[in-house]
Amino acid sequence: MDLACLQNVSLKKLAAQTIVVRTTGFLFDDQLQYPQWEVDAARLKHLIQDVGIGGVILLGASTAEVALKIEQMQGWAEVPLLICADIEEGIGQRFPGATWFPPPMALAGVAKHDLNQAIALAEQMGAVIAQEALAIGMNWLLTPTVDVNNNPDNPVINVRAFGETPDVVSAITAAYIRGAQQFPVLTTAKHFPGHGDTAIDSHLALPTIDHDLDRLNAVELAPFRAAIAMGVDAVMSAHLHVPALDAEYPTTFSRKVMTDLLRGEMGFDGVIVTDALVMGAIADRYGNVESVVQSIIAGVDVILMPVDAVGAIEAIVQAVESGRVTREQLEQAVARIWTAKQKVVNSPGLPGGQFTTGRPHQPITADRLIQQLAQPAAAQTVEAIVRESIATHNFQQIQPVTNGRNLILTDTLLDSRLVGRLAPAVTLPPHHGFRQLELVDRNTPEWRAGKLVPTVLQLLIRGNPLRGIQETVAQAKAILMQLIETQQLAGLVLYGSPYVFEMLTPLLPDRIPAMFSYGQIEAAQTIVLQQIFSPVEASVNNKEGMF
Repeated sequence: MDLACLQNVSLKKLAAQTIVVRTTGFLFDDQLQYPQWEVDAARLKHLIQDVGIGGVILLGASTAEVALKIEQMQGWAEVPLLICADIEEGIGQRFPGATWFPPPMALAGVAKHDLNQAIALAEQMGAVIAQEALAIGMNWLLTPTVDVNNNPDNPVINVRAFGETPDVVSAITAAYIRGAQQFPVLTTAKHFPGHGDTAIDSHLALPTIDHDLDRLNAVELAPFRAAIAMGVDAVMSAHLHVPALDAEYPTTFSRKVMTDLLRGEMGFDGVIVTDALVMGAIADRYGNVESVVQSIIAGVDVILMPVDAVGAIEAIVQAVESGRVTREQLEQAVARIWTAKQKVVNSPGLPGGQFTTGRPHQPITADRLIQQLAQPAAAQTVEAIVRESIATHNFQQIQPVTNGRNLILTDTLLDSRLVGRLAPAVTLPPHHGFRQLELVDRNTPEWRAGKLVPTVLQLLIRGNPLRGIQETVAQAKAILMQLIETQQLAGLVLYGSPYVFEMLTPLLPDRIPAMFSYGQIEAAQTIVLQQIFSPVEASVNNKEGMF
Protein backbone atom coordinates (compact mmCIF):
# COMPACT_ATOMS: atom_id res chain seq x y z
CA MET A 1 0.00 0.00 0.00
CA ASP A 2 1.39 3.42 -1.03
CA LEU A 3 1.59 5.59 2.08
CA ALA A 4 0.95 8.70 -0.04
CA CYS A 5 -2.78 7.92 -0.11
CA LEU A 6 -2.87 8.20 3.69
CA GLN A 7 -1.22 11.61 4.00
CA ASN A 8 -4.49 13.51 3.63
CA VAL A 9 -6.44 11.25 6.02
CA SER A 10 -7.14 12.86 9.38
CA LEU A 11 -5.47 11.51 12.51
CA LYS A 12 -8.86 10.55 13.90
CA LYS A 13 -9.77 8.55 10.79
CA LEU A 14 -6.39 6.82 10.81
CA ALA A 15 -6.75 5.93 14.48
CA ALA A 16 -10.29 4.67 13.95
CA GLN A 17 -9.12 2.21 11.28
CA THR A 18 -7.04 0.42 13.91
CA ILE A 19 -10.08 -0.33 16.10
CA VAL A 20 -12.15 -3.54 16.06
CA VAL A 21 -15.21 -3.59 18.31
CA ARG A 22 -17.42 -6.46 19.35
CA THR A 23 -21.13 -6.77 18.79
CA THR A 24 -23.72 -9.50 18.61
CA GLY A 25 -24.61 -11.33 15.44
CA PHE A 26 -28.27 -10.89 16.35
CA LEU A 27 -30.19 -8.10 14.65
CA PHE A 28 -31.94 -6.53 17.64
CA ASP A 29 -30.68 -4.98 20.86
CA ASP A 30 -32.88 -7.08 23.12
CA GLN A 31 -30.86 -10.09 21.92
CA LEU A 32 -27.55 -8.81 23.27
CA GLN A 33 -26.04 -11.62 25.33
CA TYR A 34 -22.96 -9.84 26.68
CA PRO A 35 -23.90 -6.13 26.93
CA GLN A 36 -20.74 -5.33 28.89
CA TRP A 37 -18.68 -6.20 25.78
CA GLU A 38 -21.10 -5.75 22.85
CA VAL A 39 -22.15 -2.41 21.41
CA ASP A 40 -25.84 -1.89 20.62
CA ALA A 41 -27.19 -1.14 17.15
CA ALA A 42 -27.23 2.66 17.37
CA ARG A 43 -23.72 2.86 18.76
CA LEU A 44 -22.48 0.33 16.22
CA LYS A 45 -23.86 2.37 13.32
CA HIS A 46 -22.28 5.52 14.74
CA LEU A 47 -18.89 3.85 15.18
CA ILE A 48 -18.92 2.48 11.63
CA GLN A 49 -20.62 5.28 9.70
CA ASP A 50 -19.46 8.39 11.56
CA VAL A 51 -16.30 7.40 13.42
CA GLY A 52 -14.96 5.01 10.77
CA ILE A 53 -13.72 2.05 12.82
CA GLY A 54 -11.80 -0.61 10.95
CA GLY A 55 -13.61 -3.79 11.88
CA VAL A 56 -16.06 -5.79 13.96
CA ILE A 57 -15.82 -9.08 15.84
CA LEU A 58 -19.06 -11.07 16.13
CA LEU A 59 -20.54 -13.67 18.44
CA GLY A 60 -23.97 -15.27 18.50
CA ALA A 61 -26.99 -15.70 16.18
CA SER A 62 -27.62 -18.02 13.26
CA THR A 63 -25.66 -17.88 10.05
CA ALA A 64 -28.58 -16.25 8.22
CA GLU A 65 -28.86 -13.49 10.82
CA VAL A 66 -25.11 -12.93 10.84
CA ALA A 67 -25.04 -12.68 7.04
CA LEU A 68 -27.71 -9.99 7.14
CA LYS A 69 -25.91 -8.16 9.92
CA ILE A 70 -22.65 -8.16 7.96
CA GLU A 71 -24.43 -6.83 4.86
CA GLN A 72 -25.92 -4.06 6.99
CA MET A 73 -22.58 -3.13 8.58
CA GLN A 74 -20.67 -3.09 5.29
CA GLY A 75 -23.38 -0.84 3.89
CA TRP A 76 -22.65 1.70 6.64
CA ALA A 77 -18.88 1.70 6.07
CA GLU A 78 -17.00 4.20 3.91
CA VAL A 79 -13.91 1.97 4.02
CA PRO A 80 -14.89 -1.73 3.95
CA LEU A 81 -14.74 -3.47 7.31
CA LEU A 82 -12.74 -6.43 8.46
CA ILE A 83 -15.30 -8.84 9.94
CA CYS A 84 -13.94 -11.53 12.23
CA ALA A 85 -14.83 -14.14 14.84
CA ASP A 86 -13.13 -16.75 17.00
CA ILE A 87 -14.08 -19.77 14.90
CA GLU A 88 -11.41 -22.29 15.84
CA GLU A 89 -13.99 -25.08 15.53
CA GLY A 90 -15.69 -23.71 12.43
CA ILE A 91 -18.43 -21.22 11.69
CA GLY A 92 -20.93 -23.56 13.34
CA GLN A 93 -19.12 -23.24 16.68
CA ARG A 94 -20.36 -19.66 17.00
CA PHE A 95 -23.20 -19.47 14.49
CA PRO A 96 -25.69 -22.36 14.16
CA GLY A 97 -26.42 -23.46 10.63
CA ALA A 98 -22.84 -24.07 9.53
CA THR A 99 -20.28 -26.83 10.09
CA TRP A 100 -19.07 -27.39 13.67
CA PHE A 101 -15.76 -29.24 13.98
CA PRO A 102 -14.21 -30.98 16.97
CA PRO A 103 -11.63 -28.79 18.75
CA PRO A 104 -8.26 -28.41 16.99
CA MET A 105 -6.48 -30.84 19.33
CA ALA A 106 -8.50 -33.66 17.76
CA LEU A 107 -6.09 -33.38 14.84
CA ALA A 108 -3.26 -34.15 17.25
CA GLY A 109 -5.23 -37.26 18.21
CA VAL A 110 -5.23 -38.27 14.56
CA ALA A 111 -1.52 -37.45 14.25
CA LYS A 112 -0.67 -39.91 17.03
CA HIS A 113 -1.14 -42.76 14.59
CA ASP A 114 -1.04 -41.01 11.19
CA LEU A 115 0.50 -37.54 10.84
CA ASN A 116 -0.10 -37.46 7.08
CA GLN A 117 -3.79 -38.08 7.61
CA ALA A 118 -3.91 -35.32 10.23
CA ILE A 119 -2.26 -32.93 7.77
CA ALA A 120 -4.76 -33.81 5.03
CA LEU A 121 -7.71 -33.35 7.39
CA ALA A 122 -6.31 -30.04 8.68
CA GLU A 123 -6.13 -28.73 5.13
CA GLN A 124 -9.72 -29.79 4.52
CA MET A 125 -10.79 -28.18 7.80
CA GLY A 126 -9.11 -24.88 6.90
CA ALA A 127 -10.78 -24.86 3.49
CA VAL A 128 -14.25 -25.57 4.90
CA ILE A 129 -13.98 -22.87 7.55
CA ALA A 130 -12.73 -20.30 5.06
CA GLN A 131 -15.40 -21.14 2.48
CA GLU A 132 -18.22 -20.98 5.02
CA ALA A 133 -16.90 -17.71 6.46
CA LEU A 134 -16.90 -16.25 2.98
CA ALA A 135 -20.46 -17.46 2.41
CA ILE A 136 -21.80 -15.30 5.25
CA GLY A 137 -19.59 -12.30 4.43
CA MET A 138 -16.90 -12.85 7.06
CA ASN A 139 -13.43 -12.03 5.76
CA TRP A 140 -11.07 -12.52 8.71
CA LEU A 141 -10.56 -15.83 10.53
CA LEU A 142 -9.15 -15.49 14.05
CA THR A 143 -7.56 -18.89 13.54
CA PRO A 144 -5.42 -20.96 13.67
CA THR A 145 -4.39 -21.28 17.31
CA VAL A 146 -0.73 -22.27 17.00
CA ASP A 147 0.17 -22.44 20.70
CA VAL A 148 1.92 -25.63 21.81
CA ASN A 149 -0.23 -26.85 24.69
CA ASN A 150 2.42 -28.64 26.72
CA ASN A 151 0.81 -27.79 30.07
CA PRO A 152 -2.18 -30.05 30.82
CA ASP A 153 -3.40 -27.52 33.40
CA ASN A 154 -3.65 -24.74 30.82
CA PRO A 155 -7.14 -23.28 31.38
CA VAL A 156 -7.29 -21.01 28.36
CA ILE A 157 -5.61 -22.86 25.43
CA ASN A 158 -5.96 -26.57 26.17
CA VAL A 159 -7.82 -28.38 23.33
CA ARG A 160 -7.84 -25.18 21.26
CA ALA A 161 -4.25 -26.03 20.26
CA PHE A 162 -3.24 -28.39 17.46
CA GLY A 163 -1.15 -30.43 19.84
CA GLU A 164 1.52 -30.69 22.52
CA THR A 165 4.72 -30.75 20.46
CA PRO A 166 6.12 -28.07 18.12
CA ASP A 167 6.63 -30.47 15.22
CA VAL A 168 3.02 -31.62 15.15
CA VAL A 169 1.60 -28.14 15.75
CA SER A 170 3.80 -26.67 13.01
CA ALA A 171 2.85 -29.30 10.44
CA ILE A 172 -0.89 -29.02 11.14
CA THR A 173 -0.71 -25.22 11.25
CA ALA A 174 0.85 -25.08 7.78
CA ALA A 175 -1.78 -27.46 6.40
CA TYR A 176 -4.67 -25.52 7.92
CA ILE A 177 -3.43 -22.22 6.47
CA ARG A 178 -2.86 -23.86 3.09
CA GLY A 179 -6.47 -25.01 3.10
CA ALA A 180 -7.84 -21.61 4.10
CA GLN A 181 -5.79 -19.90 1.40
CA GLN A 182 -8.00 -21.51 -1.23
CA PHE A 183 -10.43 -18.67 -0.47
CA PRO A 184 -9.94 -14.88 -0.17
CA VAL A 185 -10.07 -14.60 3.62
CA LEU A 186 -7.44 -13.59 6.17
CA THR A 187 -5.89 -16.07 8.60
CA THR A 188 -4.45 -15.34 12.04
CA ALA A 189 -1.77 -17.19 13.99
CA LYS A 190 -2.30 -16.80 17.73
CA HIS A 191 -1.30 -16.25 20.54
CA PHE A 192 2.21 -14.81 20.03
CA PRO A 193 4.79 -15.60 21.37
CA GLY A 194 3.04 -18.76 22.64
CA HIS A 195 0.40 -19.26 25.33
CA GLY A 196 0.61 -23.05 25.63
CA ASP A 197 2.68 -23.44 28.80
CA THR A 198 0.57 -21.41 31.22
CA ALA A 199 -1.62 -22.39 34.14
CA ILE A 200 -3.25 -18.96 34.51
CA ASP A 201 -6.13 -17.69 32.36
CA SER A 202 -5.12 -14.38 30.77
CA HIS A 203 -8.78 -13.42 30.69
CA LEU A 204 -8.38 -13.03 34.45
CA ALA A 205 -4.69 -12.29 35.19
CA LEU A 206 -1.28 -11.92 33.55
CA PRO A 207 0.54 -15.27 33.18
CA THR A 208 4.33 -15.49 33.30
CA ILE A 209 6.42 -17.82 31.12
CA ASP A 210 9.92 -18.23 32.55
CA HIS A 211 11.56 -20.23 29.76
CA ASP A 212 14.89 -19.13 28.31
CA LEU A 213 15.45 -18.11 24.69
CA ASP A 214 16.65 -21.53 23.56
CA ARG A 215 13.46 -23.18 24.84
CA LEU A 216 11.22 -20.44 23.40
CA ASN A 217 12.85 -20.78 19.99
CA ALA A 218 12.61 -24.57 20.02
CA VAL A 219 9.02 -24.86 21.22
CA GLU A 220 6.82 -21.77 21.49
CA LEU A 221 8.07 -19.82 18.46
CA ALA A 222 8.44 -22.73 16.02
CA PRO A 223 4.77 -22.92 14.91
CA PHE A 224 4.69 -19.15 14.36
CA ARG A 225 7.66 -19.48 12.04
CA ALA A 226 5.78 -22.20 10.17
CA ALA A 227 2.71 -19.97 9.91
CA ILE A 228 4.75 -17.02 8.64
CA ALA A 229 6.45 -19.24 6.09
CA MET A 230 2.99 -20.27 4.84
CA GLY A 231 1.98 -16.63 4.41
CA VAL A 232 -0.36 -16.17 7.37
CA ASP A 233 -2.01 -12.75 7.13
CA ALA A 234 -2.11 -11.73 10.78
CA VAL A 235 -0.54 -12.58 14.12
CA MET A 236 -2.39 -12.05 17.40
CA SER A 237 -0.47 -11.16 20.53
CA ALA A 238 -0.85 -12.99 23.82
CA HIS A 239 -1.18 -11.10 27.09
CA LEU A 240 1.85 -12.65 28.78
CA HIS A 241 4.93 -11.72 30.76
CA VAL A 242 7.97 -13.43 29.23
CA PRO A 243 11.08 -12.11 31.04
CA ALA A 244 13.50 -13.71 28.56
CA LEU A 245 11.97 -11.52 25.84
CA ASP A 246 11.14 -8.39 27.85
CA ALA A 247 11.63 -8.10 31.60
CA GLU A 248 9.56 -4.91 31.83
CA TYR A 249 6.50 -5.04 29.56
CA PRO A 250 3.79 -7.63 28.83
CA THR A 251 4.25 -9.02 25.34
CA THR A 252 1.35 -7.01 23.85
CA PHE A 253 3.08 -3.79 24.99
CA SER A 254 6.61 -4.89 24.16
CA ARG A 255 8.41 -3.35 21.19
CA LYS A 256 11.13 -5.95 21.75
CA VAL A 257 8.53 -8.69 21.12
CA MET A 258 6.11 -7.17 18.58
CA THR A 259 8.61 -5.24 16.46
CA ASP A 260 12.16 -6.47 17.09
CA LEU A 261 11.31 -10.19 17.33
CA LEU A 262 8.15 -10.66 15.26
CA ARG A 263 8.82 -8.16 12.48
CA GLY A 264 12.60 -7.97 12.62
CA GLU A 265 13.99 -11.38 13.47
CA MET A 266 11.05 -13.48 12.23
CA GLY A 267 10.32 -11.36 9.15
CA PHE A 268 6.54 -10.96 9.56
CA ASP A 269 5.18 -8.08 7.48
CA GLY A 270 1.44 -8.65 7.89
CA VAL A 271 -1.07 -7.32 10.40
CA ILE A 272 -0.37 -7.57 14.12
CA VAL A 273 -3.50 -7.59 16.27
CA THR A 274 -3.85 -7.55 20.04
CA ASP A 275 -5.82 -10.15 21.87
CA ALA A 276 -8.93 -8.55 23.39
CA LEU A 277 -7.92 -5.57 25.51
CA VAL A 278 -10.94 -6.06 27.76
CA MET A 279 -9.25 -9.17 29.16
CA GLY A 280 -8.37 -8.94 32.83
CA ALA A 281 -4.64 -9.43 32.25
CA ILE A 282 -4.60 -5.99 30.60
CA ALA A 283 -7.75 -4.03 31.43
CA ASP A 284 -7.54 -4.47 35.20
CA ARG A 285 -3.91 -3.37 35.35
CA TYR A 286 -3.47 -0.74 32.65
CA GLY A 287 -6.89 0.66 31.76
CA ASN A 288 -8.18 1.73 28.36
CA VAL A 289 -5.92 4.63 27.42
CA GLU A 290 -2.53 3.24 28.39
CA SER A 291 -3.22 -0.25 27.07
CA VAL A 292 -4.13 1.14 23.64
CA VAL A 293 -1.20 3.55 23.41
CA GLN A 294 1.35 1.03 24.66
CA SER A 295 0.10 -1.48 22.07
CA ILE A 296 0.58 0.99 19.23
CA ILE A 297 4.03 1.99 20.51
CA ALA A 298 4.99 -1.69 20.58
CA GLY A 299 4.17 -2.03 16.88
CA VAL A 300 0.64 -3.43 16.91
CA ASP A 301 -1.64 -2.48 14.01
CA VAL A 302 -5.12 -3.51 15.20
CA ILE A 303 -6.63 -2.90 18.63
CA LEU A 304 -9.13 -5.67 19.36
CA MET A 305 -11.99 -4.93 21.74
CA PRO A 306 -10.72 -1.92 23.68
CA VAL A 307 -12.71 -1.11 26.80
CA ASP A 308 -13.96 2.09 25.13
CA ALA A 309 -13.62 2.46 21.36
CA VAL A 310 -14.04 6.24 21.19
CA GLY A 311 -11.68 6.71 24.12
CA ALA A 312 -9.17 4.43 22.40
CA ILE A 313 -9.27 6.53 19.22
CA GLU A 314 -8.82 9.73 21.22
CA ALA A 315 -5.88 8.15 23.07
CA ILE A 316 -4.12 7.29 19.80
CA VAL A 317 -4.69 10.79 18.42
CA GLN A 318 -3.32 12.38 21.60
CA ALA A 319 -0.33 10.00 21.54
CA VAL A 320 0.56 11.21 18.02
CA GLU A 321 0.00 14.85 18.89
CA SER A 322 2.19 14.53 22.00
CA GLY A 323 4.95 12.70 20.14
CA ARG A 324 4.63 9.33 21.91
CA VAL A 325 3.67 7.81 18.53
CA THR A 326 4.72 9.21 15.17
CA ARG A 327 2.19 9.80 12.44
CA GLU A 328 4.38 7.73 10.14
CA GLN A 329 4.06 4.72 12.47
CA LEU A 330 0.28 5.12 12.51
CA GLU A 331 0.17 5.44 8.73
CA GLN A 332 2.25 2.28 8.39
CA ALA A 333 -0.19 0.41 10.61
CA VAL A 334 -3.17 1.57 8.57
CA ALA A 335 -1.32 0.74 5.34
CA ARG A 336 -0.92 -2.85 6.53
CA ILE A 337 -4.60 -2.97 7.48
CA TRP A 338 -5.66 -1.60 4.09
CA THR A 339 -3.35 -4.00 2.26
CA ALA A 340 -5.12 -6.83 4.08
CA LYS A 341 -8.49 -5.35 3.18
CA GLN A 342 -7.54 -5.16 -0.48
CA LYS A 343 -7.08 -8.92 -0.43
CA VAL A 344 -10.58 -9.69 0.83
CA VAL A 345 -13.07 -6.87 0.46
CA ASN A 346 -14.29 -8.05 -2.92
CA SER A 347 -15.24 -11.42 -1.49
CA PRO A 348 -18.88 -12.46 -1.90
CA GLY A 349 -21.03 -10.68 0.65
CA LEU A 350 -18.94 -7.47 0.73
CA PRO A 351 -19.86 -4.30 -1.18
CA GLY A 352 -17.59 -2.70 -3.71
CA GLY A 353 -16.07 0.71 -3.06
CA GLN A 354 -12.64 2.08 -2.38
CA PHE A 355 -10.88 -1.23 -2.95
CA THR A 356 -12.96 -2.68 -5.77
CA THR A 357 -11.27 -4.51 -8.61
CA GLY A 358 -14.47 -5.02 -10.54
CA ARG A 359 -15.68 -8.25 -8.98
CA PRO A 360 -19.47 -7.88 -8.59
CA HIS A 361 -21.02 -7.96 -5.17
CA GLN A 362 -22.95 -11.17 -4.52
CA PRO A 363 -25.93 -10.47 -2.26
CA ILE A 364 -26.86 -12.87 0.51
CA THR A 365 -29.70 -15.20 -0.49
CA ALA A 366 -31.23 -18.26 1.12
CA ASP A 367 -30.16 -20.41 -1.85
CA ARG A 368 -26.58 -19.22 -1.56
CA LEU A 369 -26.38 -20.03 2.15
CA ILE A 370 -28.02 -23.43 1.69
CA GLN A 371 -25.63 -24.32 -1.13
CA GLN A 372 -22.46 -23.23 0.69
CA LEU A 373 -22.99 -24.06 4.37
CA ALA A 374 -22.88 -27.46 6.12
CA GLN A 375 -22.32 -29.40 2.92
CA PRO A 376 -21.91 -33.23 2.89
CA ALA A 377 -18.18 -33.02 2.18
CA ALA A 378 -17.70 -30.85 5.26
CA ALA A 379 -19.67 -33.33 7.38
CA GLN A 380 -17.44 -36.14 6.09
CA THR A 381 -14.36 -34.23 7.23
CA VAL A 382 -15.88 -33.73 10.67
CA GLU A 383 -16.71 -37.41 10.97
CA ALA A 384 -13.24 -38.46 9.84
CA ILE A 385 -11.57 -36.27 12.45
CA VAL A 386 -13.88 -37.63 15.16
CA ARG A 387 -13.42 -41.29 14.20
CA GLU A 388 -9.66 -41.12 13.80
CA SER A 389 -9.09 -39.32 17.13
CA ILE A 390 -11.19 -41.50 19.46
CA ALA A 391 -9.37 -43.11 22.39
CA THR A 392 -10.48 -46.16 24.38
CA HIS A 393 -9.73 -47.77 27.75
CA ASN A 394 -10.61 -51.35 28.76
CA PHE A 395 -12.60 -51.38 25.59
CA GLN A 396 -15.48 -53.77 25.18
CA GLN A 397 -18.99 -53.03 24.08
CA ILE A 398 -21.73 -52.35 26.62
CA GLN A 399 -24.49 -54.92 26.41
CA PRO A 400 -28.17 -53.84 26.44
CA VAL A 401 -29.98 -53.71 29.79
CA THR A 402 -33.63 -53.80 30.74
CA ASN A 403 -33.77 -50.63 32.83
CA GLY A 404 -30.60 -48.53 33.04
CA ARG A 405 -29.63 -44.96 33.83
CA ASN A 406 -28.20 -42.47 31.35
CA LEU A 407 -26.35 -39.98 33.54
CA ILE A 408 -24.96 -36.89 31.77
CA LEU A 409 -22.77 -34.27 33.42
CA THR A 410 -21.70 -31.04 31.77
CA ASP A 411 -20.35 -27.72 32.98
CA THR A 412 -23.64 -25.90 32.53
CA LEU A 413 -27.01 -26.84 31.14
CA LEU A 414 -28.08 -23.22 30.75
CA ASP A 415 -28.37 -22.45 27.03
CA SER A 416 -26.46 -25.64 26.19
CA ARG A 417 -26.25 -26.51 22.50
CA LEU A 418 -24.73 -29.88 23.38
CA VAL A 419 -27.31 -31.57 25.60
CA GLY A 420 -30.68 -30.68 24.13
CA ARG A 421 -33.61 -33.06 23.89
CA LEU A 422 -32.49 -34.24 20.43
CA ALA A 423 -28.80 -34.65 21.29
CA PRO A 424 -27.51 -38.18 20.57
CA ALA A 425 -26.19 -38.35 24.15
CA VAL A 426 -29.82 -38.13 25.22
CA THR A 427 -31.58 -40.11 22.49
CA LEU A 428 -29.26 -43.07 21.75
CA PRO A 429 -28.75 -44.77 25.17
CA PRO A 430 -32.49 -45.52 25.59
CA HIS A 431 -32.29 -47.81 22.53
CA HIS A 432 -29.98 -49.99 24.62
CA GLY A 433 -32.13 -49.93 27.75
CA PHE A 434 -30.55 -46.91 29.47
CA ARG A 435 -33.85 -45.05 29.66
CA GLN A 436 -33.62 -43.21 32.98
CA LEU A 437 -32.20 -39.82 31.99
CA GLU A 438 -30.46 -37.71 34.63
CA LEU A 439 -28.79 -34.40 33.77
CA VAL A 440 -26.27 -32.84 36.15
CA ASP A 441 -24.16 -29.68 35.98
CA ARG A 442 -22.11 -27.55 38.36
CA ASN A 443 -25.30 -25.91 39.62
CA THR A 444 -26.82 -29.26 40.65
CA PRO A 445 -26.87 -30.09 44.37
CA GLU A 446 -24.61 -32.98 45.36
CA TRP A 447 -25.61 -36.07 43.37
CA ARG A 448 -26.38 -39.33 45.20
CA ALA A 449 -26.41 -42.76 43.60
CA GLY A 450 -29.70 -43.86 45.22
CA LYS A 451 -31.34 -47.00 43.89
CA LEU A 452 -28.93 -49.50 42.31
CA VAL A 453 -29.29 -49.08 38.56
CA PRO A 454 -26.83 -49.96 35.74
CA THR A 455 -25.50 -46.60 34.61
CA VAL A 456 -23.72 -45.17 31.61
CA LEU A 457 -21.90 -42.01 32.69
CA GLN A 458 -21.36 -39.38 30.00
CA LEU A 459 -19.12 -36.42 30.84
CA LEU A 460 -18.84 -33.29 28.72
CA ILE A 461 -15.77 -31.55 30.15
CA ARG A 462 -13.14 -29.46 28.38
CA GLY A 463 -10.92 -26.46 29.11
CA ASN A 464 -13.13 -23.55 30.04
CA PRO A 465 -11.72 -20.00 29.81
CA LEU A 466 -12.98 -17.53 32.43
CA ARG A 467 -14.50 -20.23 34.64
CA GLY A 468 -12.09 -23.15 34.75
CA ILE A 469 -13.13 -26.79 35.17
CA GLN A 470 -11.84 -27.75 38.59
CA GLU A 471 -15.29 -27.85 40.20
CA THR A 472 -16.79 -29.85 37.34
CA VAL A 473 -13.90 -32.33 37.37
CA ALA A 474 -14.23 -32.82 41.13
CA GLN A 475 -17.97 -33.32 40.71
CA ALA A 476 -17.40 -35.87 37.94
CA LYS A 477 -14.85 -37.77 40.00
CA ALA A 478 -17.21 -37.93 42.99
CA ILE A 479 -20.04 -39.29 40.86
CA LEU A 480 -17.73 -41.79 39.17
CA MET A 481 -16.47 -43.12 42.50
CA GLN A 482 -20.02 -43.55 43.82
CA LEU A 483 -20.98 -45.56 40.76
CA ILE A 484 -17.86 -47.70 41.02
CA GLU A 485 -18.26 -48.35 44.75
CA THR A 486 -21.92 -49.33 44.34
CA GLN A 487 -21.09 -51.43 41.24
CA GLN A 488 -23.53 -49.53 39.06
CA LEU A 489 -21.11 -48.24 36.42
CA ALA A 490 -21.64 -49.91 33.04
CA GLY A 491 -19.41 -47.61 31.02
CA LEU A 492 -17.83 -44.17 30.83
CA VAL A 493 -17.82 -41.75 27.91
CA LEU A 494 -15.92 -38.49 28.10
CA TYR A 495 -16.19 -35.78 25.49
CA GLY A 496 -13.69 -32.91 25.57
CA SER A 497 -10.49 -32.99 27.59
CA PRO A 498 -7.94 -35.77 27.05
CA TYR A 499 -6.31 -34.69 30.30
CA VAL A 500 -9.46 -35.41 32.30
CA PHE A 501 -9.79 -38.78 30.53
CA GLU A 502 -6.21 -39.65 31.49
CA MET A 503 -6.95 -38.66 35.08
CA LEU A 504 -10.18 -40.68 35.44
CA THR A 505 -9.45 -43.91 33.60
CA PRO A 506 -6.97 -45.28 36.16
CA LEU A 507 -9.88 -45.25 38.63
CA LEU A 508 -11.92 -47.68 36.54
CA PRO A 509 -12.21 -51.41 37.34
CA ASP A 510 -10.86 -53.66 34.58
CA ARG A 511 -14.30 -54.71 33.44
CA ILE A 512 -15.56 -51.16 32.76
CA PRO A 513 -15.13 -49.82 29.21
CA ALA A 514 -14.43 -46.16 28.54
CA MET A 515 -14.24 -44.07 25.37
CA PHE A 516 -13.01 -40.56 24.70
CA SER A 517 -13.71 -38.00 22.00
CA TYR A 518 -12.21 -34.53 21.72
CA GLY A 519 -15.48 -33.43 20.16
CA GLN A 520 -18.62 -32.75 22.15
CA ILE A 521 -20.76 -32.05 19.10
CA GLU A 522 -23.61 -34.26 17.88
CA ALA A 523 -21.43 -36.05 15.35
CA ALA A 524 -19.00 -37.01 18.11
CA GLN A 525 -21.77 -38.19 20.42
CA THR A 526 -23.28 -40.34 17.68
CA ILE A 527 -20.02 -41.96 16.59
CA VAL A 528 -18.80 -42.73 20.12
CA LEU A 529 -22.10 -44.13 21.36
CA GLN A 530 -22.54 -46.29 18.28
CA GLN A 531 -19.13 -47.79 18.98
CA ILE A 532 -19.45 -48.35 22.71
CA PHE A 533 -22.90 -49.94 22.68
CA SER A 534 -23.35 -53.48 21.41
CA PRO A 535 -25.85 -53.54 18.54
CA VAL A 536 -29.31 -54.14 19.98
CA GLU A 537 -30.30 -56.58 17.27
CA ALA A 538 -27.36 -58.84 18.03
CA SER A 539 -27.56 -58.72 21.80
CA VAL A 540 -31.11 -58.05 22.88
CA ASN A 541 -31.70 -61.76 23.65
CA ASN A 542 -28.40 -62.22 25.45
CA LYS A 543 -29.68 -62.34 29.04
CA GLU A 544 -26.18 -62.82 30.44
CA GLY A 545 -25.31 -59.36 29.16
CA MET A 546 -28.10 -57.73 31.13
CA PHE A 547 -27.95 -56.47 34.70
